[in-house]
Amino acid sequence: MTLDPAIAYFYKRPGRMSDSASADDLLEDAPTDIAGIVAYVQNLLLHANWARAYRVQLTSERRDEANTRSLAEMLALIHRYDERPLAATRTPNQRMVGNCRHFSLFGTALLRRAGIPARARAGFGAYFNPGTFEDHWVVEYWSGESWRLLDVQIDATQRAMLRLDFDTTDISRENFVIAGDAWIRCRAGRADPKKFGIFEFRGQWFIANNVVRDFASLNGMEMLPWDFWGAMVNSDDLLTDERRTLLDTLSMMTHDADRNFVELRALYDRDVLLKVADKVFNFEHGRAEPVA
Repeated sequence: MTLDPAIAYFYKRPGRMSDSASADDLLEDAPTDIAGIVAYVQNLLLHANWARAYRVQLTSERRDEANTRSLAEMLALIHRYDERPLAATRTPNQRMVGNCRHFSLFGTALLRRAGIPARARAGFGAYFNPGTFEDHWVVEYWSGESWRLLDVQIDATQRAMLRLDFDTTDISRENFVIAGDAWIRCRAGRADPKKFGIFEFRGQWFIANNVVRDFASLNGMEMLPWDFWGAMVNSDDLLTDERRTLLDTLSMMTHDADRNFVELRALYDRDVLLKVADKVFNFEHGRAEPVA
């Protein structure tokens, strides 16, 4: 299987969130192989919800680092904590606090920088809590033959605690369910939407919002997991028939993003409900914020 040159080009160039911009010189020591990239990112980021596993107590100020959107801002924050080259070993306390989306954004950016087509995908991981599908982001990268799913976040500590027995550089589509695939399964009655989400936030509305986030990410805008705009809702009651039909369309497109690439890009550009606005509502902060 070969990748269309236009698609390869699009997913090898940095997007608005994944562009290292003026901080690119900080990445001079970045590796270009999969294992090296994963280790590099894990040395620089700490997942907020996993901090205790590394004996780190986070202040509210440090937790708020997870609201950093762009890679350029992430790099500036990391460098401010420690001015050594980024490949220098850091303790968990010296890492930037983020979440799965930050690991995936960073990994996507480094893969693209290495000339490997890559895109961050929003969906649900089946390997965190048995019987549920937890809100999660991974990287989808082109292996030279096919698209593979890579979890940049899972290190040796998390792997042991979760008792994982599979390769996190080539995750199956059952262990990680793309948001659109979750929507399709639930619409067909093959899965329970209440099993999808995080903490107390679960249901069709949550899946729907991740479909929109995944669609935006495929168009080069990898937003925070709690950013709201346009087509998003916070209740199943707000999912009108018209909105469900739109989500059906998005889910079919994102299921096979390559086959639908031209239509996917065109729909994003023309639909104001789907395109990320200049301002989005940060659910965690409870306010509207400029994207840039």
